[in-house]
Amino acid sequence: MAAPIKISHIVLQTNNPKPLQEWYCAVLDGEMVHDAGFISFMSYDDEHHRVAFITPGALEVRRPGDGPADLRAGNETGLHHIAFALAGLGDLLETYARLRDQGIRPFWCINHGVTTSMYFRDPDNNQVELLIDNFASAREGLAFMKSDAFAKNPIGVEYDPDDLLARHRAGASAKELLGVG
Repeated sequence: MAAPIKISHIVLQTNNPKPLQEWYCAVLDGEMVHDAGFISFMSYDDEHHRVAFITPGALEVRRPGDGPADLRAGNETGLHHIAFALAGLGDLLETYARLRDQGIRPFWCINHGVTTSMYFRDPDNNQVELLIDNFASAREGLAFMKSDAFAKNPIGVEYDPDDLLARHRAGASAKELLGVG
């Protein structure tokens, strides 16, 4: 059997497709490529679609997101989160600024060591991670994950995205800002 070459797309079932379409287009800087009402498709690159939305009829709302305890996934079965990688720290921070200015804010910002990540909730309360790899190569990232340093703290260190953005815009290097790679 051959291994997959990439993740092609994700499909979300929803009772409210329009808010999800708008949110994913904003967060991923994408565009809707087709909307048939009960199913719609968006893309953010040269792939025909990366995210699809299905509205099969009334769905039970599994994760209401009513309070602080609901901010992080983990209290329910199913997909924990979806992660999208950006090219570099500047892209991550400028995406953060663009989304912040649209009222879309991450609920958790953390440097995992191997990646620097921002976690968001979409309008249906699905957890979405935007990240960058902190190492120049996958081999270096894998070596870090196998290291004692990662074993001591496999979650990482939280950071303030506004502080990181200001320091980035002031000219600090990615190595200074992230302390790795």
